[in-house]
Amino acid sequence: MKGGIELGDVTPHNIKRLKRLNQVIFPVSYNGKFYKDALEVGKLAKLAYFNDTAVGAVCCRVDQKRLGIGTKVLNDVLNIGEEDGTFDTIYLHVQISNQSAIDFYRKSGFEIIETKKNYYKRIEPADAHVLQKNFKVPSGQNADAQDRQLNKLQMDFLVLACSQIKREAH
Repeated sequence: MKGGIELGDVTPHNIKRLKRLNQVIFPVSYNGKFYKDALEVGKLAKLAYFNDTAVGAVCCRVDQKRLGIGTKVLNDVLNIGEEDGTFDTIYLHVQISNQSAIDFYRKSGFEIIETKKNYYKRIEPADAHVLQKNFKVPSGQNADAQDRQLNKLQMDFLVLACSQIKREAH
């Protein structure tokens, strides 16, 4: 049932909901700067709702997966980045053992461009792949990346939780 999926902006009024969801979904803890950044990017940070219940923020609770929520959120962010016209690429980090997330992003046109050793501090494996997708260059602009400064949109806080973590909400 995909009809009950909605996206909402992350705001000062719901930032605590985002923090709680991240505590439940991810095996890593995010610092205050992460949440400050999430507020500052405006429409690029989204909370995902399923039947009026917050189930993720470009991440999704295990019991709400495979409902099209992550795809909707990712496509929304990709469309915003593409339409903005100031971004050349979008990238994110995925734990090297998280094959379902890697497959998910590859289906959307992302490619592994590097692997960072010891990227994560408190989880194993600690290495992360960097996945990147290039945006289309608007017609009339030079497509040669060497002729202009690349403007990358980092999507770390927008990483879909396609991980195998099965921690339950309290």
